[in-house]
Amino acid sequence: MTETAILVLEDGRVFNGRPYGAVGETFGEMVFNTGMTGYQETLTDPSYHRQIVAMTAPHIGNTGVNDEDPESSRIWVAGYVVREPSRVSSNWRAKRSLDDELRAQGVVGIAVPGTRALTRHLRERGAMRAGVFSGAALAPVEELVERVRRSPAMLGADLAREVSTTEPYVVEPVGGHRFTVAAVDLGIKAMTPQRMAERGCRVHVLPASATTADILALRPDGVFFSNGPGDPQTADFAVEALRGVLDSGTPFFGICFGNQILGRALGLATYKLRYGHRGVNQPVQDRRTGKVEITSHNHGFAVQAPLDGPFDTPYGRAEVSHVNLNDGCVEGLRLLDRPGFSVQYHPEAAAGPHDAAYLFDEFNGLMEGHQRA
Repeated sequence: MTETAILVLEDGRVFNGRPYGAVGETFGEMVFNTGMTGYQETLTDPSYHRQIVAMTAPHIGNTGVNDEDPESSRIWVAGYVVREPSRVSSNWRAKRSLDDELRAQGVVGIAVPGTRALTRHLRERGAMRAGVFSGAALAPVEELVERVRRSPAMLGADLAREVSTTEPYVVEPVGGHRFTVAAVDLGIKAMTPQRMAERGCRVHVLPASATTADILALRPDGVFFSNGPGDPQTADFAVEALRGVLDSGTPFFGICFGNQILGRALGLATYKLRYGHRGVNQPVQDRRTGKVEITSHNHGFAVQAPLDGPFDTPYGRAEVSHVNLNDGCVEGLRLLDRPGFSVQYHPEAAAGPHDAAYLFDEFNGLMEGHQRA
């Protein structure tokens, strides 16, 4: 096996390194993740579909790979960039090394000494297309740059249906059954329905293509739309389904992509962030209480909404409930005249802090109130 690998960005910037994981070639949107921990959850998060992820933490793979932490049945990242791969995996739960897992799943990666330079470049120039090449895929740089520029862009990409379950399934409640939730899988992470199950919810996970009729046929106490990859402007199917849910008055909770779908259902626009929010250390403020939460993020798009108070929508008044303290980005929406809210971040804490776990309790509160009514 060759000991040479190359990372090529669409603007012509090149980073040399050595192969990590599978040898070959891969293309995707080049992004970075600032998490110090949680690399296994990152790799298996469907929201990273068709993205090459660079980890800013300098040492990756220390705890190996286990069979408890994956957020889905496979690795979804298109490629993986690290600075220094761990030469030894040391954890009582580890079953195999990260390098072996990447190889087994055919994920092409690269170890480069310049991940800090790469991160600074992306912060200045924005997320862009990239390719990782090793082994027989190596070629003159000019040729590789052209191949990267011909690869698909993330803007306009319809990806949620590519990662969604094809068949419905049920996550049973832990303890007694309190509520029935219809969860639309736009790229759902395994921990999300688990968090609801821990609170007494029987969660029926439905494919991304589920219609309003499919959702309401379950007679749910609440409806959930999950995180997921791609451009929310392409997800008209999900917007239409959610509008039917809102018309029915059924309580709604959305996370990440689900927040963007709620925004579109309310008539708001979405836009692509320059380099996105990805990591487990994003400060978000709850505008009702002033409380600041450290939160887990993985998104490259956001919602445009008025920050100066409630605004009118086809479903009554709504407001921006949370904002990002780094850049002022909208991090949550709340309906004031109907039972529904959403956040742009990941309160299930896989991986990440537990500051936002209360949001699942708030969803339960909406469903309880709806039952009483």
